[in-house]
Amino acid sequence: MARLLGRRPQGAFTVAVRDRSGEPVVIKNAPLLDDGRPMPTLYWLVGDVERVQVGRLESTGGVRQAESVVGLDEIARAHSRYAALRDRVLPPEHSGPRPTGGVGGTRRGVKCLHAHYAWFLAGGDDPVGRWVGEQLASPVDLPADGERKAE
Repeated sequence: MARLLGRRPQGAFTVAVRDRSGEPVVIKNAPLLDDGRPMPTLYWLVGDVERVQVGRLESTGGVRQAESVVGLDEIARAHSRYAALRDRVLPPEHSGPRPTGGVGGTRRGVKCLHAHYAWFLAGGDDPVGRWVGEQLASPVDLPADGERKAE
């Protein structure tokens, strides 16, 4: 995982989505890092091919396009769903700082197409992630049954 992230992971995670060859595409992070700091990004896109594809989309104005096509109200609802999901996995006894915002820690609009696509691939109800998937020339090489499965 350190190779895919470019650094040693700073918190617990599980692999949420793998490609056909078994390589991780999306990880699901714990809501708190090992040192107790909040981790707002529950789902993280780690697949090399997928990160490059989404990066290209971002570099050609994809964030503004996604906001325009999907709409800020629908994106706000997605942020609320994501925050609720992340908050449900916080330890009940946790009393320190909590992650804030929605997808990627954002409160309004789109900050990062990678985070939206990661949640969508992991089975999340993310209209921006769905839009990203529709825009990619080469969709992710999902398992043979074509299903996105969160572990």
